Amino acid sequence: MNTEPIMLEAPVKDYIWGGRRLIDEFGKHTDAGKAAESWELSTHPAGESIVSYGEFAGMKLSEYIERNGKECLGKNAARFDFFPVLIKLIDAKDNLSIQVHPDDEYAMRVEGEYGKTEMWYIVDCDEGAYLYYGLNREVTKEEFSERIKNNTLLEILNKVRISKGDVFFIPSGTIHAICAGTLICEVQQNSNTTYRVYDYGRTGADGKPRELHIEKAIDVARLSPSPAQKKAEGNVLASCKYFTVEKVLCDGKYELPLGADSFRSLVITNGSGELTVNGITLKLRKGSSIFIPAQAGHAELKGELEAILTRV
Repeated sequence: MNTEPIMLEAPVKDYIWGGRRLIDEFGKHTDAGKAAESWELSTHPAGESIVSYGEFAGMKLSEYIERNGKECLGKNAARFDFFPVLIKLIDAKDNLSIQVHPDDEYAMRVEGEYGKTEMWYIVDCDEGAYLYYGLNREVTKEEFSERIKNNTLLEILNKVRISKGDVFFIPSGTIHAICAGTLICEVQQNSNTTYRVYDYGRTGADGKPRELHIEKAIDVARLSPSPAQKKAEGNVLASCKYFTVEKVLCDGKYELPLGADSFRSLVITNGSGELTVNGITLKLRKGSSIFIPAQAGHAELKGELEAILTRV
């Protein structure tokens, strides 16, 4: 099994609400004029990360895993019959749709893939930026449906002002939306199933209103207020059966424990430096995404940087 770290190139999505920060600040490559999302760690068929150089350069991440065996994912990933995590950088120049994701049972039965629980780390945001997280009171399915029809859904959503460094854990079934002026690192289940509930009357690139999924959203949405967000404890931002996410702050030198329990993913959200694992050193910059196979030992970071560290 390969134990060297690999650098990944992210596929980029040019959804209508995206901006240019991922291109101009994070070095993402796209022929489009905007970059809404970059999929930093992905084996999803809608967009796979690619090994950018070295022995495995040009391979999709799924091909790299097949070549090296599932042992490279670690013991904790063995309970999943798929790669469990998808990590994105998201630049919302405009509001995303109001949306909800199903749980595993519903998604597997209806969509043929797993559901989506996710976590947001606010990398940066404009002054006065906000997002929608759950409902501000309990509602019935009848009221929920009626408010979708008469365009008053926003009145019952929990509108939350945000600041750089805030963290939101979003279980499946939670109504939510990232809003304009927000740059986020999202760690989620490996799923692309999203039910749009409300889209501000916008049209897509074809000039037609974007598809809504109202009946499915009504099926899966939690219609009571979501629990209050808890402050992150120490460096741990979120932890659930699908992923554990930590914030790494390196001020000169930082020793990163590795383990046979899980691979490690590093996404550099600010600064620059280098990572050394087993004598292999990778140069890091804002926007770098690195996959470290599961193994005993440690990695060493040098430089001045902030990173999001994810494991199963």
